[in-house]
Amino acid sequence: MELGIDMFGDLASQSGEKLQSTGERLRQLMEEIKLMDEVGLDFFGIGEHHREEYAVSVPEIILAGAATITNNIKLGSAVSVLSSSDPVRLYQSFATIDQISNGRAELVAGRGSFIESFPLYGYDLDDYNELFDEKLALLVKINNENPITWKGKLRPALNHQLILPRATNDHLRIWVAVGGTPESVVRAASHGLPVVFAIIGGQPAQFKPLFDYYRAAYRQFGHDMRKFEVGLHMHAIFGEESQRMADEYFPSYSKQMDKVGKERGWPPYQRSQFDAGRRKEGALIIGDASEATDKILYVHEMFGLTRFSAHMDVGAPSHQSLMKSIEIYGTKIAPAVRAALKK
Repeated sequence: MELGIDMFGDLASQSGEKLQSTGERLRQLMEEIKLMDEVGLDFFGIGEHHREEYAVSVPEIILAGAATITNNIKLGSAVSVLSSSDPVRLYQSFATIDQISNGRAELVAGRGSFIESFPLYGYDLDDYNELFDEKLALLVKINNENPITWKGKLRPALNHQLILPRATNDHLRIWVAVGGTPESVVRAASHGLPVVFAIIGGQPAQFKPLFDYYRAAYRQFGHDMRKFEVGLHMHAIFGEESQRMADEYFPSYSKQMDKVGKERGWPPYQRSQFDAGRRKEGALIIGDASEATDKILYVHEMFGLTRFSAHMDVGAPSHQSLMKSIEIYGTKIAPAVRAALKK
């Protein structure tokens, strides 16, 4: 199982609610990615957002920069909002990163958590489903064919066009991120693409039927089960002392959850939810190395994971806290998980 991290580039609130500067956060992010590589984590993903509280709107630029200061870690998006992007340009960008990094680039396509990119790039939300369906099919075709001839409804046709540059070995690793709908699972399975499920609340066990459904659909579409991959994304941060880590992190975590929740009509986030999420059956991995190791192994056994991703910067914990969390993940948690899986 691959073990890695994804982030959104959350900006910390300064005095008077003024946000941390984007430049400062991006420089910190590069230090964090470099450390991930040094401690032997398998992959890093960065999200695309078009909101004031996030530093990253173009993952490709961050990943290209990271490719020059790392040696082994895979570098991908988490996610690229495919519905409001052009698949041709997106493929070219990630193929370029793949060439710079000597084959370490990944593209994780999804609908995204927010909708700001649709009006920003001139797309109609009424086409929400059709945009993703059509663009995913085109992206897969670009990855598999060159030159390409294609015709759809929402983008100009392509007639024997060369898409350049090509990814290393003429193949780009593409994942699909899903939030939990059967339709999304079937769509990914039909293309034979690996899926990463985002579980950020409730109990992971509630998602077991969807994991099983994806596996069955992948098999039903006739894909090689030896190439089957499935990942899980959960909110996480690690410290030396479990309770202290939780107590220090709760204020910033709950503040971010309340900010998003207010926009979506959710009730205020409670400490009881946070504490319940930290239990073995919950959807948060916030604590020390031993607890984190046990919980990662727990979800691995439940779902048959090939990838686990810790979403580590929700609510903008300090750079110091993130560096410590990355160090613990790479030097204590990852070795313990890998050793247990070899038994």
